[in-house]
Amino acid sequence: MGRGWGRPGHPTGGPARAELLRRSNLALVLGEIAAGGRGARAQLAERTGLTKATVSSLADTLIATGLVVECDPDRGLVGRPGNPLRLASTGPVGLGIEINVDYVSACIVDLAGEVRSFAALPGDNRTVAPGDVLERAARLADSLLASPAMSSRPVAGLHVALPGLVDVDGVLRRAPNLRWLEGLEVAARVGEIISARSARPLGAVGAGNEANLAALAELWFGDSTDLDTFVRVSGEIGVGAGIVIRGALWGGAAGLAGEIGHVLVDAGGPRCTCGARGCLEQVAGQEAVLAAAGIDTARQPSTDPVRALLASAAAGDRATQAALDRAGSALGVALAGVVNVVDLPTVVLGGVYAEVATWLLPALARELADRVVSYSWAPTGVAVSRLGARAAVRGAAGLAIRAVLEDPGSWPSGPSRVRTRRPQARATGTDRSAGPT
Repeated sequence: MGRGWGRPGHPTGGPARAELLRRSNLALVLGEIAAGGRGARAQLAERTGLTKATVSSLADTLIATGLVVECDPDRGLVGRPGNPLRLASTGPVGLGIEINVDYVSACIVDLAGEVRSFAALPGDNRTVAPGDVLERAARLADSLLASPAMSSRPVAGLHVALPGLVDVDGVLRRAPNLRWLEGLEVAARVGEIISARSARPLGAVGAGNEANLAALAELWFGDSTDLDTFVRVSGEIGVGAGIVIRGALWGGAAGLAGEIGHVLVDAGGPRCTCGARGCLEQVAGQEAVLAAAGIDTARQPSTDPVRALLASAAAGDRATQAALDRAGSALGVALAGVVNVVDLPTVVLGGVYAEVATWLLPALARELADRVVSYSWAPTGVAVSRLGARAAVRGAAGLAIRAVLEDPGSWPSGPSRVRTRRPQARATGTDRSAGPT
């Protein structure tokens, strides 16, 4: 299940006494229910600092909007126990889509962040027309929404994870491995296709970088309960990183930080898809490692390349192990630079890197120890993600739910037209939340 949401943020950070009173306190109460699993009204009043009467009124609103349900009292308790409240299992769901170089996937999560449905379709999207790929992704998502278990559930929002730079208007500005998507409002286009197919309201629609969304998934659903400041590096055909500081995604000035795949690691290296030479992606990206290991996916198109790489490494193939060692070293060089600049205590390996961590870690750890200036007294930790290939798409779906938890006063959202919204990185500091502002 992972660690869960924590307490979602809200406008004032505590009980509000001014114009945002009800909306802010709705978020406060719902956040306590989301963080604690369940609690009676008296318990919620004690935990939030609000009066019992206020909590009772807010609880009635949350029940009426389908976000919370009231359960029977727990058995065996002394006195007159109150009826505990919990997140509604039939409440709104978040829809996530990922369009990557060699697959599309879709995911639905509920209010608790649990995956209710997931599907993926492999295929090289570099050779397919843009409209066909968007239609394919929309059809996959629509099939999940149309299932009997999901057909009656309201959709809180749709977010699309993309392997590139997405601007504030939801336009994919740079995607070195999927150039034909550049300049498109991918999320809005996909949302329009889904809405036309199903006539179903989708709420706010947005797009974000897949590595950033995977980092949010690590924050919300990962195994480590105390992990709130880290860089998560995702290895696929492209290489990306998401940076989380004090529980908030850090995106830089315009939300475009984390393009670690295009950090220089070999000045004399091969030309990258971005146009530069010697980028990390050309040494430690999936295709570069497969080529160095001598695994020819063109000759065996039906073979899962990552499974073949794992089998070859486990069998002791020297070329494969040397390729992974070189990738680990290059990754360590790039990550050491990130750690030195941003001062991050932990590196999390995701995607393909999590699967081949056994062979990457020795070289990666050596480079971190040699290059991180604070390593002698504050060693950089390295963790391996257990979220698998679903991380980015689960983060995308979770972002839609997070928006409801942070502002339940906006639910239900009303108009059914597609509304474009891009996930924003919050400023770090005392804010403990992450996701959309």
